[in-house]
Order: sequence, then structure tokens, then C-alpha cells
Amino acid sequence: MHLWISIPFCTMYVVAMVGNCGLLYLIRYEDSLHRSMYYFLAMLSLTDLVMCSSTIPKTLCIFWFHLKEISFDECLVQKFFIHTFTGMESGVLMLMALDRYVAICYPLRYSTILTNSVITNIGFATFLRAVLLIIPLVFLTKRLPFCRGNIIHHTYCDQLSVAKLSCGNIKANIIYGLMAAFLIGGFDILCITISYTMILRAVVSLSSADAQQKAFSTRTAHICAIVFSYSPAFFCFFFNRFGSHKIPPSCHIIVANIYLLLPPTMNPIVYGVKTKQIRDCVVRIFSVSKDTKSQHMKGI
Repeated sequence: MHLWISIPFCTMYVVAMVGNCGLLYLIRYEDSLHRSMYYFLAMLSLTDLVMCSSTIPKTLCIFWFHLKEISFDECLVQKFFIHTFTGMESGVLMLMALDRYVAICYPLRYSTILTNSVITNIGFATFLRAVLLIIPLVFLTKRLPFCRGNIIHHTYCDQLSVAKLSCGNIKANIIYGLMAAFLIGGFDILCITISYTMILRAVVSLSSADAQQKAFSTRTAHICAIVFSYSPAFFCFFFNRFGSHKIPPSCHIIVANIYLLLPPTMNPIVYGVKTKQIRDCVVRIFSVSKDTKSQHMKGI
């Protein structure tokens, strides 16, 4: 069944690579997209590219060529990239919520609050937070003695899947992993909730129904990105802690892969469909290409 299972994985990975690279290209070369909202979207696209590329190529090698081996150091590197960039994904979604809060609640000061230097600094701080919180987790795993075999029941080097192979005490790994998850995910969800509460209050206070509809419509893509990112993450988190004896391991492995593949696949599609400026840029590029081709044919 590996060959058949690999088809949706490969398809989603190709869509994720093309979609996110396309978004990065548009944001880089289209002057109309040189705004804070799209800079945060570029951060999200770059994070998604690294996140899915950390696991899916190796997963496809397992499905297609049965190349299941990975060295211990490579496993630690993969684990570092996976957890760092899932933490970065959560942080960027939080920054995008704050960006919309400033845009809706302080529209006249929007450009002066979120300057390019501020965006660069908070983006780097979000990345640094993820790196500093995940590095200790890698060293906690490296210090463990391993004597229970070398088969990881997963398609990638997950935190608990690797730690459970140890014959030592993994209590510190579990406690620190929970702490890192709450410091990253818990803090980001709290900030997103507060931002949307303030946004909702500001939108409801608008007198015009059209203005309310427009304000709500600008948040649809971001809400979809939050759902795609956090829903499988919550499932994996609660499965690892509470449901490992009640849910088949194959279900956990599938959802864990969806957790790393669904957001990179869906984010460029959702933002491309729901964001008018991005749609207009895509239409303009294809129109120019079509006109150029027509003129070339006429010349011939």
C-alpha cells in the first residue's frame, strides 16, 4: 500500500512547494504587496517550505525505495528543524493576528507602528524563541542511553517516538517538551484569542454593515490557516499524552504527517483565493503572458 499512500503525499508536497514559492515570488516582485501583511505571509510561506521539506522527502523515500535508515545525528537534526519551524509557524500566525488587530483597531497609525524594521525584529525574535526553546530538547535526547532497539514507529523523528527507544529516564524530556509546547503554543493561542476578541469588538462597533462585512472578510484566510495548523497539532498533542492506548498508531502517524503537510499545502491556496490583491497580481501576470504569446504568434 506504500505506493498508493505516497500519491497524496507527493501531490500535496508538490502543491506546497509550487504554491509557497509562487507566493514568495509575488511578494518579492509585486510593489502592491510590499506591506506588512504580505511580509508576514512571506514568513509563513518560508516557514512552511522548510517545515514540510524536513520530513516529506524522507517519507517518500520510505514509501518508494524502502530507504528507512537514518543516522542518530541526522535524526536529531531533523527533529530540531521539525520542532523549530512548527514553533515558528505558530509564532507567525500570532504575528499575523496582531497585524490585523493593529490594522483594524489603529488604522491611522498602522504604517507607523508596523515599520519594516519592527517587522524584521519581531520576525527574528519569533525565530530565536523557537530555536532557544528547542535546542535543549535536542540535547536532552542526545544524552539518553539507547538499548531498546532502533526502530522508530513513525515516518520521521518525532520527539516522543525517539525518546521512547531509550532505556534511561525520559521524564525530563517529557516535562521540558510540555513546557516548550505551552510556552510557544499556549502563548501564541492566548495572543491570537485576545487579538480576535479586540478585533470583534471593533468590527461590531462599526455602523456600516458593508464595513463590518469587509472587515470580517479580511480575516477569513487567517482563520483558515489557524484551523489547518492547530487542529492536527491538538490531536497529536493529546494523543501522545492521553490517547496512545485507545487510538491505532497508524491514525496518529497519518495525522502527524498531515500536521506538517496540510498547512503548507492549504495556506497558499487559501490566501490566493481569499486575498484580492494576490488574485489581481496572478491574473495580471497571466494576462501579460497571454498577450505576449498572442503578439509573438501574430509576429510569426
